[in-house]
Amino acid sequence: MGPEIVVPLGAFVCAIILAIGVPVARAYSRRMDAESKYPRLPTEVTQRLERMEQTLEAVAIEVERITEGQRFTTKLLSEGRGAGDPRQGQSSSASPQDRAT
Repeated sequence: MGPEIVVPLGAFVCAIILAIGVPVARAYSRRMDAESKYPRLPTEVTQRLERMEQTLEAVAIEVERITEGQRFTTKLLSEGRGAGDPRQGQSSSASPQDRAT
């Protein structure tokens, strides 16, 4: 093969490689970029995160329940102090004989 055949053949092969290779390289680089933005987590990590999420939700429910109990207790205590304890009023004004009867 002489240079008159090899040079055009080489140019033709380079054009074909560029026509196919450039879009393939772009697609591959876009895919790699997309994977780096949204990395895939192993299934073990995903399952562990789900268990942690369920545990946190359970703790949040328990904390909410405890908070409601504290509100209720505080409300009862504040109502008792606001109305006054009837036993305290009677015992301080009553004489010892009144208490006996």
